[in-house]
Amino acid sequence: MSHTPHELIAEFPEHAFRITQLKTKEPHFARLYEEYHEVNRAIHRAETNIEPTDDLRLETMRKDRLRLKDTLYAMLTG
Repeated sequence: MSHTPHELIAEFPEHAFRITQLKTKEPHFARLYEEYHEVNRAIHRAETNIEPTDDLRLETMRKDRLRLKDTLYAMLTG
């Protein structure tokens, strides 16, 4: 299992400029972007045992991150 944070720009480097654009011009995108990074940081803290959590909570957070990532990607490419 990787304990590398899944930063959005690292996930979609080809969309780095568009991510920056949408963060400043689209409040809905900016809110989802921040939510993604909050969940992502929580997952990273759990995986590295900085803030351990149970498996069910970790799985739920991962599903939330994936849902947010899919939504953000659709906004980037739509």
